[in-house]
Amino acid sequence: MTSVDSEESKAMSDSGESGELSLLLGGEWNYALWRRLAINFKDRFAPEKLPPLELTSRPVDVGMLEGDRLSLPWFRTIFTNVGDVITPESLPPLELESRPIDVGELIADQMSHPWWTSLLRNLADQVAPERMPPLQLTSKPMDPGIGTGPMLLPRWSSTINTPKVFLPDRAKPDFVAPVVLLPAPKPKPTPAEDEFTKVLTFEVKRDLKRSVLRQRIWISLAAIEVLTLIATSIWWK
Repeated sequence: MTSVDSEESKAMSDSGESGELSLLLGGEWNYALWRRLAINFKDRFAPEKLPPLELTSRPVDVGMLEGDRLSLPWFRTIFTNVGDVITPESLPPLELESRPIDVGELIADQMSHPWWTSLLRNLADQVAPERMPPLQLTSKPMDPGIGTGPMLLPRWSSTINTPKVFLPDRAKPDFVAPVVLLPAPKPKPTPAEDEFTKVLTFEVKRDLKRSVLRQRIWISLAAIEVLTLIATSIWWK
């Protein structure tokens, strides 16, 4: 019995004797900052030698974890995808523990076929349909208990013994013509508002003209620079 097992059994016995579940933090939480830093450095550079792990279940190879896959550079994923297309990995045969059932062709495989294959399949089903095995029923036919003749059921109205009551129709509401409300006329702007609108419109148009001029200048400079680089790369030797 190792020391870890002895400590766990001692903690379980203490909790069983007290009869209460301790939800408090461990003693390491109350350590000083320098002590926790020292413990972390020790675990980083001189980790504790633990015994080999004993597994009681069958390990399953899940491949590369998502965290490791996301940490790879972007070009590694491109090379991996190209390699999977050119030379796919040969996997071992699938081991099934359940009884397989033939469900026919999957929907994804049917959608991947060209359109004329479905047309030919429909024509073949109309001309020479597939012979299916006889249907196997596991249910028992119902016996109404009145023989093999036609089954007569009474109307539901004849089984009611209460007197019939005819309620009067609801009164229809009188037609009322809807009242059309005309929109209120907009107030006329004052001379001060007209002057402010004209000044604001003039300033906006001036800013737009300046922005278009600056855009043309920058595009011209960029085009001249590109042409200069192309010319120097061809004729400058």
